[in-house]
Amino acid sequence: MALIIIGVVALVILAAVLLVSAQKRNDRASAVGHLSGETRKRDRQSRRATPLAEGESGRDVEAAAQLARRGGDLVPVEAAPIAPWVPPDADQMGVTRRQFLNRSIIGGFILGISGFGAAALAFLWPSSSGGFGSKISVGKLTDIQAAIVAGNGFAYYPEGRMWITNYPSSALEKAKKIYSTAELNGMEAGVVALYQKCVHLGCRVPSCPTSQWFECPCHGSQYNQVGEKKAGPAPRGLDRFAMTVANSSLTVDTGAIIQGPPIGTNTTGQEAEGPHCVSGGHH
Repeated sequence: MALIIIGVVALVILAAVLLVSAQKRNDRASAVGHLSGETRKRDRQSRRATPLAEGESGRDVEAAAQLARRGGDLVPVEAAPIAPWVPPDADQMGVTRRQFLNRSIIGGFILGISGFGAAALAFLWPSSSGGFGSKISVGKLTDIQAAIVAGNGFAYYPEGRMWITNYPSSALEKAKKIYSTAELNGMEAGVVALYQKCVHLGCRVPSCPTSQWFECPCHGSQYNQVGEKKAGPAPRGLDRFAMTVANSSLTVDTGAIIQGPPIGTNTTGQEAEGPHCVSGGHH
């Protein structure tokens, strides 16, 4: 994950550098040959022929020029009158239309790439302010048990994308041989937190009130009430979350997904307690 984040940031920086460099080249190219109206006017005036004085011929002018090149006497010339101030053309002031459009396009690209990079980082970076991907304080165990009873054996918590069900104390000895400490913390308190996603192809798995199992409507995978695989194409049991219990309150770390138990795991021995909600999965 760290490599992906570094790669996204590097791409954003590289794209910004390339766009800025292209803009600078365009600005330099567009600056060539653009002169103000005042400068062009003075240039035209400087190219006008100077009228000859009375009685002066072109040969006299040429001779005077040759004398000046040889270091002869210089004829003082009256200073030219100060040219009146002419306001610059409106098109030459500020940013040209082409520059404005180029900079707007580049700014849009930079804004879009920055937004994409921020979204990618937000997606990859785990949440620390609550919700899925963080540690969620579910509440008192007594309240959780009441929610399980109200849900006919299943309590769903959308903020954690998880199901919480009862785990029977009679199955703990078998559970200790299979499950990790992070899972047993909640099981010993009588509950288990299961990820809602089917391990087959990722569909959300609902509960079946008649069979008291989880039954996936997409491809018929079935799991018992504690998420152990019973039938269908699923390669293992439902994934679950790490749990901690303190002061009779349950905290579930939805950022720590633990892979479900292997096929054949059946610590509770629970069989279907009624008709299946999804046909074709049980065999």
